[in-house]
Amino acid sequence: HTELLRIGSLDTAFGGTTIEQVYQAMSYISFPPFSIFPEYVKGGGGHNSGDNDGEVPSGDVTLIVSVVEEYADNSNYSLYEQFLDNLFNAMDAVNGGPCMDDHDTDPHVSMARGVKFKSSYHETQYYYKVNLEVAVWQAMYPMGVVIGSSGKASFPPNQATKNRDYVGYGNLYFFFDRANITKAFPPNRDLYSSESYYSTLTKNDVSSFYAMTTSISFNYQQRSGSKNNNNQYYEHNPYAWNAKMAMHDMTDGWDLPPNCNQEGETFLGIPMSKKSGSKLQSTATFQNQFDFEYLVDRNFTYIKKFGTNHGWLIGEVLNNGPASIVDKDTSHIPIFYTGTTNPNMGGLSLSNIIKVVKDVNFGTLYIKPAFLFQDEDGAVKLQFEADANSALGYLYDNLCKMLGLSWNYNSPSNKYGLYTNCAMHASGDRATYGCGPDNANSGGFCPQMTIAYRVKFQSTNHAAAFFSRGNAYVDYWRSLYPNGVAVGTDSFCKNGGCLGLFLNRYDLYQVFKPDLGGSWVEYNGATLAPTLSPAPTARGGCDNPHNSHLDRCFRKMHPRKASAVAWQSLGPVGQLSVFLVSFMAITLSLSIFLARARKKRRRGESYLGFLVRDLRKTGKKRDLKSSSKKKKRRTKNKDLEEDMLGDRPPRHRSKSKSRSKSRSHKSGESRSKSRSHKSGESRSKSRPRPPGEESSSRPRSSSRYGDDRESKRSSSKHHRSSSKRREEGHENRSRSSSRRRSSSREGKSSRSRSRSRREVTLTPGDDVMSRRQLV
Repeated sequence: HTELLRIGSLDTAFGGTTIEQVYQAMSYISFPPFSIFPEYVKGGGGHNSGDNDGEVPSGDVTLIVSVVEEYADNSNYSLYEQFLDNLFNAMDAVNGGPCMDDHDTDPHVSMARGVKFKSSYHETQYYYKVNLEVAVWQAMYPMGVVIGSSGKASFPPNQATKNRDYVGYGNLYFFFDRANITKAFPPNRDLYSSESYYSTLTKNDVSSFYAMTTSISFNYQQRSGSKNNNNQYYEHNPYAWNAKMAMHDMTDGWDLPPNCNQEGETFLGIPMSKKSGSKLQSTATFQNQFDFEYLVDRNFTYIKKFGTNHGWLIGEVLNNGPASIVDKDTSHIPIFYTGTTNPNMGGLSLSNIIKVVKDVNFGTLYIKPAFLFQDEDGAVKLQFEADANSALGYLYDNLCKMLGLSWNYNSPSNKYGLYTNCAMHASGDRATYGCGPDNANSGGFCPQMTIAYRVKFQSTNHAAAFFSRGNAYVDYWRSLYPNGVAVGTDSFCKNGGCLGLFLNRYDLYQVFKPDLGGSWVEYNGATLAPTLSPAPTARGGCDNPHNSHLDRCFRKMHPRKASAVAWQSLGPVGQLSVFLVSFMAITLSLSIFLARARKKRRRGESYLGFLVRDLRKTGKKRDLKSSSKKKKRRTKNKDLEEDMLGDRPPRHRSKSKSRSKSRSHKSGESRSKSRSHKSGESRSKSRPRPPGEESSSRPRSSSRYGDDRESKRSSSKHHRSSSKRREEGHENRSRSSSRRRSSSREGKSSRSRSRSRREVTLTPGDDVMSRRQLV
């Protein structure tokens, strides 16, 4: 990025300006899209630690750019100058703090810091190559270019999964620190057609610009080179490397050993970090024995500033005073630097490093803090005791023998034949050459933890007070752990004393337990089961507790459930489908229940009470259905067994009678009365009875054994009355057909009951006569 205005500290207690004040000030101003013109690439600058030791000098690489000045009609000031004037007025209006710069920053892009070239010749060739690229850019953008993108991004970055907006062209951004952008401010207009052409030019073929640009039209040589070594010849001598150079500065270039062509930050060390309160970056907790918060100065009581953007390495907080990068906690004790993991550049691959370290049999690593100090490069460090006879010293000695550099007729050796040319320690180096208080201070064995880079104090008295306060806590830790302590937690390295493989200062990758107790992957804050392990390393196989962390033994002692395996086999799509089907089934059941409850719920009855009553009713219905089915099976063909021509009176269907009685007694009674009345009238017309004679079920001898004439007359009368009754019944049936269709089941059962009663009122004579007519 290129900086236009440095806001400085965000802490108002120390003269800073809050983020809210910056946002409010930017809401007051308006600006057009600004075009940027690339000028040249230069070297030199700060970060020259160790440049006076006769070795290769170091410097920064910077791209110089400029903002294209555009003038409106009849204006003496450019649009960019007017923007700067409005910006400072707006910051004053919101009471911006005095830590903010009172002038704009010269636009530039910091490409790298602390760079060391192999020689002055290599430096010259590098700057010619990169400035030839800048010359191509100048040919592509003769009037500058509005910088931007057609992609999407999210601000702030901790919400990267949501609120993604179109980036666009010509935006200005607020940088919380060098690593985090929290807000974008769009310009007040869209791009002109000419501006859009140059902004999207790289989406087309630009090979013609590279073909036509073969020389550099601007002078860059007087502006390049290291700070103290302009026009001087120098060359890196790898054979001048010694084990003392393992104590390198993380903010400066390293002096590489022979046959190593690339710098790398991979190292073996002891994890000491804790989960920090940062909302942007955080880490897991690897130890509970030390709280390094007592060693820092958050309120700037003693320190004045940092020489880098990193601040406190034990975890920087939001809205910190110097506006340092909000890094996560990177506390650790480096033991052995393996360098780059690129085998083509002289390094050792990550898998081969793990394979070799797994074969190192080291004991539990105990550490004991010694004192707090500041080294010659200005870094504040915590020194730990370098006991050459401890497990830590034994581990360093073995790593040097197995992975160190060939030096002073000593060569590393391991059973795998895997070596690196970029380790920062010699195979002849020993723990007895360490840098602790009781050692010769000439070797690479130096267990230290860096707390901050390039700290500058307000005065020497403030520095003395800071270290006096810090060493008081160190003395407390020494009394608390007189024999040292093996750091760890209940969830990480439970027994303590583990060794970690770091990809860089931020990322712990692999963890190794002492006494060949196994290893596991620990990366990006998540602990995983072992993925790379041979057969059990200790005797006894998986029955030996030392092999419990190997993947083979872990799977044997912790078998997965069949349900978990089946669930995982479905995959994300199958699991989502099962979830959706289950959710739909549950919601459908609930909606059906609510619909039934609204329709059939009694007044004042709760939904729970209705559910209980409905379940009981459903159970009773099931019992009644099962019993009725059994009765149907028993009396299925009883009617077929009736004797229709016998002398016995007809068998009446008690089933319909009982059903009609149980369902609707009143309606059936009323309807049977009306129908009985009509049928009685018809019967009285066809068969007159003497007054006072009651209908009885006893048979009449006169009607059955009378003379022939009487019989014929009665028979004819009966025949006419029966036909009349049939016609009347037919008319009645036709009139009541519509009534029967709309009547309920209750009415049907009552009519069946009335018909049964009507059949019961027939006299035996009528019964005999009906049978005769049938014959």
